[in-house]
Parts: sequence; C-alpha cells; structure tokens
Amino acid sequence: MRVNGENIEITKETNLYEFLTKQGYNTLKIAVELNGDIVPKSNYKNVTLKNDDTIEVVSFVGGG
Repeated sequence: MRVNGENIEITKETNLYEFLTKQGYNTLKIAVELNGDIVPKSNYKNVTLKNDDTIEVVSFVGGG
C-alpha cells in the first residue's frame, strides 16, 4: 500500500480507521483520499484496506 508516497505493507486485514489510529493520526483532524476518492469520516470503519491501495492523508493545521 502507498501512504503519502511511502510504501507500507499490511499483513492482516484492517479497516481504514484501525490503520489511521495505529499510525498515530487523529481522525478528527485529517482528510483521507483513497485511490483518488475522498473517504467520509463516517465510512472509515467500513473501508477494508488492500496492499494495492493508495492513500493520501492531509492534516488540518490552524493558523492566524
């Protein structure tokens, strides 16, 4: 699987939510694109990841 340009191999079936939390992402402060499509936060637990997936994670940063 490719995550933000880095290759990561998943060895067991996992959903998007589990993957993101294990990687240390705060799911309330990110947006996720999976294979070119934005994934709504409400679907994170319903999306099963595969090793041929491409994920882009964008973090929201506050500023002034």
